[in-house]
Amino acid sequence: MIHDTRLRTLNESAVNFDARYVLYWMQSSQRTRFNYALEYAIERANEFNKPLVVCFGLMDDFPEANERHYVFLLQGLRDVEKNLKSRGIKFVVKHGQAFEAALHYAKHAALVVCDRGYLRFQRRWRDAVADGAGVRVVQVEGDVVVPVETASNKHEIGARTLRPKIHRLWDTYLVDLKPVALKNSSLKLDVHGDIDVTDADVAIKKLKLDRSVRGATYFVGGEDAAGEIFKSFIETKLPGYKEGRNEPAGAQSSTMSGYLHYGHISPVELALAAKRSGAPAEDRDSYLEELIVRRELSMNFVTFNPKYDTFEGLPNWAQLSLDKHKSDPRAHAYSRDELERARTHDPYWNAAQLEMTTTGFMHNYMRMYWGKKILEWTPDPRDAYATTLYLNNKYFYCGRDPNAWANVAWIYGLHDRPWGPERKIFGLVRYMNAAGLERKFDIDKYVAKVAALK
Repeated sequence: MIHDTRLRTLNESAVNFDARYVLYWMQSSQRTRFNYALEYAIERANEFNKPLVVCFGLMDDFPEANERHYVFLLQGLRDVEKNLKSRGIKFVVKHGQAFEAALHYAKHAALVVCDRGYLRFQRRWRDAVADGAGVRVVQVEGDVVVPVETASNKHEIGARTLRPKIHRLWDTYLVDLKPVALKNSSLKLDVHGDIDVTDADVAIKKLKLDRSVRGATYFVGGEDAAGEIFKSFIETKLPGYKEGRNEPAGAQSSTMSGYLHYGHISPVELALAAKRSGAPAEDRDSYLEELIVRRELSMNFVTFNPKYDTFEGLPNWAQLSLDKHKSDPRAHAYSRDELERARTHDPYWNAAQLEMTTTGFMHNYMRMYWGKKILEWTPDPRDAYATTLYLNNKYFYCGRDPNAWANVAWIYGLHDRPWGPERKIFGLVRYMNAAGLERKFDIDKYVAKVAALK
């Protein structure tokens, strides 16, 4: 079922019923299962008695992306091509700007369907397509459980204010999305791309990329891998999740953050699988809180806070408190290069940094500690904020998305409250230290685990 609240018509152009096909411009939802934009496009193609073409624009200079991110993305596109083909749908990948690819194929489209992106540049891309397509453009929001503006029409100050709004609505949206059969195959259409994604290793060589971070081997991208990993999580790790998820040395995480970032798997699919599992209710509820409330709080943040990617996007109390203490002496101070190379006095922090640079992933609790220490060891909080974003977006698979901006900003006070008593350096911003790790976890086991990875 596709709710009307997921749909938004982006322009006033008409459908061109004389055109050759319906076009789905895929960008954020890089998958074929539980893809609301894809199923909507198939429905319209069947209604208009036309085939459906799916296109993707593969650009060299996606903001802050490097080879690690592109390898993961191309592995996902390989799955998309294979799985669309099995449904009689042609998938074409064009080298160039994402919105330019959409406009190229829109020339012969009756209707253009797109998925939704929340970041500033993603919104600009969709505006450009809406302005230039010459036919109706419909956006389908499918990478959240509850559509953002349906949940709230304002910037929420924290999970405690968004949670009741989400809870009132999520049962309405947690329903199955049944795949629709396409009546008219598009596989023999004379429509072509210029990049073959069936071999990701070959495709990656054609792109002019930042090669400073090589593709990691710990995760394979794509909806097929995502489905297998999550199935194992449901069966073996969701039971006990509430208590186990905070243990850095454990493996209780779903590791879905990177797959959600690329749209390789749907949060609705994940939530339904968790709800229908045999895991204890407290574990299911804990997972759904993270997957839906916490994750969709970040979409709310980047949608309603125009300064989401700057220090000035933080709450005023946090900015004032951090500025007040920016001249406080630091017991340790490190350059960005020293941090990136994990050359600090703190073995726990170094382990977290190495987990990130080696695998593209870091345990969630360690992410909080990691970010707090960058703030503590950098003389100016604005420089600390920039360094945290730089490292986060460069190495994490899930960097550069709403969760990335919100998670980094949380370190500096977003979606939190002032914490007393006032401290040196941190002021009223929440503080974390190594003693807390030692008290709560077997942190030496975590350090050993990361050393074994490297």
